[in-house]
Amino acid sequence: MAAAVSGDRSGRAITNPLLEREEEDGYHENCPGCRVDRMKRQQTKTNYLHLSYIWTVSLCTALPIQSLFPFIYFMIKDFHIAEKEEDIGYYAGFVGSSFMIGRALTSFLWGRVADRYGRKPVILIGTLSVVIFSSLFGLSTSFWMAISMRFLLGCFNSLLGIIRAYATEVCKDEHKALALSIVSTSRGVGMIIGPAIGGFFAQPADKYPSLFPQNSIFRRFPYFLPCFIISIYSLGVFIACWWIPETLHIHGKKLNERCDSRNITREDSAEESTVKSDIEEASNIRKPRKANLLRNWPLMSTIIVYCVFSLQEIAYSEVSHGSALNQYDQAAVPILCS
Repeated sequence: MAAAVSGDRSGRAITNPLLEREEEDGYHENCPGCRVDRMKRQQTKTNYLHLSYIWTVSLCTALPIQSLFPFIYFMIKDFHIAEKEEDIGYYAGFVGSSFMIGRALTSFLWGRVADRYGRKPVILIGTLSVVIFSSLFGLSTSFWMAISMRFLLGCFNSLLGIIRAYATEVCKDEHKALALSIVSTSRGVGMIIGPAIGGFFAQPADKYPSLFPQNSIFRRFPYFLPCFIISIYSLGVFIACWWIPETLHIHGKKLNERCDSRNITREDSAEESTVKSDIEEASNIRKPRKANLLRNWPLMSTIIVYCVFSLQEIAYSEVSHGSALNQYDQAAVPILCS
């Protein structure tokens, strides 16, 4: 490969910045991120296949969030852990919040894992966790089993930030806004479909006795069917995600060794100082200081606003379900809350 600064075949000096030169001649055949970048440059139309992957994965992560709220009151009541009926909402709050507690504790960790090992492995782990822990939550026989399964589901399903990062990396610049809007749209659809699934399919042996016999597993575990439906969908997403492309650039030590060798060959060049400054600038871009993230006030203010809106989104979910119990017949609550 010709040197990036000393000259090309015609002997003319190349003075492009280091990052632009890497884009021109720094393609790594074994790097998945480089392959995705080449694919994006060759695309002339919107890649709807990748957008569909983003949609399905985002929907998979959104379905379990509120699917339990239509039946959580009855589940806690069946556990016989509340001494008084007025205490059921207290215990339901622990089960409902355990998912978000697990997600809050592990989101940063999964982000670091995705930056080091790739987005695809984390997405696969997250979708598989929905299959496992959502099913186990539907099979819960005690309060502590239910809260543990929801907590573990949140711990392994911190995919929202990773999906957004993947959406911007797999699409061209002019399609990034569309990809991010798809993430938000599918999340909203999941917030609608999830409670609907929980409301219509909870306690199926009581509501649909002709379809579900009294001696079936759905009689023994009346809240398993909605969780199982979400798990089946998540299993399909998990299988489909085996074919999504990885977007992380993995160059390893070879890139650094190549840059060092270029520096040695350019010691006598008049543009040596420019090259070194470019390398230092690229190094700073690749290795930003962690403290800069917390000191970035526009970013932190955006996060704070997002937290406030998220609080408003979910804080009153269980309150509305509890008030429905006081106004309507309990048998209609699963459908009402959906």
